[in-house]
Amino acid sequence: MEHCDIAIVGAGMVGAATACLLASQGLSIRVIETQLPEPYAPEQPLDLRVSAISQASVALLERAGAWQHLQQMRLCPYRRLETWELEGFATRFDAAELGLPQLGYIMENRLVQLALLKRMEDFPNIQTHTPAAVQRLRQSADAAVLTLDDGTELQARWVLACDGAESHTRRLAGIGVSRFEYRQHCMLINIDTDFEQEDITWQQFTPSGPRAFLPLPGKHGSLVWYDSPARIRVLSAMSNESLATEVRRHFPARLGGFSVTAKGSFPLVRRHANDYHAGRVVLLGDSAHTINPLAGQGVNLGFKDVACWVELLAKAGNDWHLLAQAERYERRRRPDNLLMQSGMDLFYGVFSNEIGPLRLARNLALNLADKAGPLKEMALRYALGLV
Repeated sequence: MEHCDIAIVGAGMVGAATACLLASQGLSIRVIETQLPEPYAPEQPLDLRVSAISQASVALLERAGAWQHLQQMRLCPYRRLETWELEGFATRFDAAELGLPQLGYIMENRLVQLALLKRMEDFPNIQTHTPAAVQRLRQSADAAVLTLDDGTELQARWVLACDGAESHTRRLAGIGVSRFEYRQHCMLINIDTDFEQEDITWQQFTPSGPRAFLPLPGKHGSLVWYDSPARIRVLSAMSNESLATEVRRHFPARLGGFSVTAKGSFPLVRRHANDYHAGRVVLLGDSAHTINPLAGQGVNLGFKDVACWVELLAKAGNDWHLLAQAERYERRRRPDNLLMQSGMDLFYGVFSNEIGPLRLARNLALNLADKAGPLKEMALRYALGLV
């Protein structure tokens, strides 16, 4: 039997950030991961999976000691954000309104993970088991024991499930999930642009779903196309050239000249764990909740989970291992995650309806929101994790 203070299942962005921050508190950490990402090389094409990292998440990455490594790879700041359905009815946000240098950064998920994994190497109290997977879990009042597929038995005071939306650790702990499928798929399309890097991300609502643009470093960008599963399957089967023709037909003209370089898709599913903990197993990030990606809040909510858990253990002192910490964590994080999920569902529902009067009302609402002054600033600060 091997022993540690905390075992973290999953070395993705959430799991690796948690490991770095808890290790800096002097706790002994074990991280279990089935597969590590491909190392970074500057000549690599940009990945499809990217995230809009908020200012609050940037601050967490700085605290974790990973930001300096990210700056040596590639990232793209964005300073403006615009949302609209009909031309002339838009809500716009600008970093200058908050006195910030930027609203956040668009980053490849893999590079955020690599930066955190690089930082993990600095801690002698972090040990990584990879490739390794958890096969069994058993718990007592004081500890949990994980059996790995190589036969290792690992005893920890806490097991943190950071192994994603289909978390195996969550299932082993007996925690159920509420699940809702939106009957839409999301297509990600990487493009090379004719113009230099922009500092704006924008999203237009259409009857079949939103169309969005995210700037990437250099003359590159990421397009997000929401549509029915059947439509996305047709688009996915097209050549890059044919897909580019479809994009030109369905995206705003402001996109400008471009060529398609890569594409992929996934279904839209909202999940929320019925509990955030069971005994000594605690869920963080996607293992606890997934959200409609309309506002790009997925990983930012996960990093807020991390910040909350790390803060609770730090403030607990010698009581860091008491079960009450898990109860406090759920009381703090569930309402915030549920609020964001519900807000995105409301937004999605309102803009998925083609009733004439409602369409006019929502566009007027977007226009009014753009002139809402302090309320607009408050909403932006909340979205950026600054309140």
